[in-house]
Amino acid sequence: MPQRAFRSTDASRPDEWNETHARGAERSTRGLGLREWNEMHTGDQAIARLARAQHGIVTTSQLADAGIGPRAVEHRVANGRLTRVHRGVYRVGPIAAPYWHEMAAILATGGILARQSAAAIWGIRPPHDGEVHVVASRKARSRRGLRVHRSASLNAAVHLGLPLTTAARTLHDLAPHLSHGELDRAVEEALIRGLTKPEELTGRPALRRATIEEPQITRSEGERRLRRLIKAARLPRAITNTWVAGWEVDAFWPAQRLVVEVDGFAYHGSRAAFERDRRKDAALVAAGYRVVRITWRQLVDEPHVVVALLARLLPPLA
Repeated sequence: MPQRAFRSTDASRPDEWNETHARGAERSTRGLGLREWNEMHTGDQAIARLARAQHGIVTTSQLADAGIGPRAVEHRVANGRLTRVHRGVYRVGPIAAPYWHEMAAILATGGILARQSAAAIWGIRPPHDGEVHVVASRKARSRRGLRVHRSASLNAAVHLGLPLTTAARTLHDLAPHLSHGELDRAVEEALIRGLTKPEELTGRPALRRATIEEPQITRSEGERRLRRLIKAARLPRAITNTWVAGWEVDAFWPAQRLVVEVDGFAYHGSRAAFERDRRKDAALVAAGYRVVRITWRQLVDEPHVVVALLARLLPPLA
């Protein structure tokens, strides 16, 4: 895969980087010939442009294309203006870039982000602090902090200036490594964000389970199921379909200032519904209420999870 610059959203300023290191450059070039001395002075701007477009990372081949030879690279490494991350891959000075680890892995392998690393960039799994996972079609080796997976087909996309597997491919690759609950949440987040569609998530039984349509129960049926669970667990009765802080809520316990909402993807899966629910939750929390959302899938398939959650939030009846 040819090395190329990717767009970045980093706000680092190359002119500030150059100004910071201008005085040190002259000291670090003593003993160089005229050609190398000129490279050191004229190359900084080119390095900064490359780094800004690639999350603070550059490669030796890119530096060579910009007219920066091996000796100039060596001097920059010696004075800390370049830091070697992988063979032929360098981090540039103090340029702030939150995804420099990921970009370094991409440029070192010629691959794209995959699995846990791709899921974190898509925002469908929590941030990943372990090894950077990439998938590559060419011969690249795993090394410390970098895990390489092989594939003849990359199914690539670009997000936040980083090449990575598509959301559907990412979920497919992760499915065997996540619990049912983790996979359900990742799939739900991907669908809500519009990153994939249910028909794209086929092939693995775990994914088929995660994308199966919810039971066709109405809102009132969902509330009846919730009331039966509360009664069976001997928990305080809720006020249902009432208004709290200007919003209609499904269930409300005034003494505990607790609101429970019953969610179904059919009614909450659009972008508008997603945004409305977040505004509602924020308004209720700002008014001093706790808000808990329970899915219809939980009510039908995992009633014990719902009971355990409510039991922690509500005192049992005497």
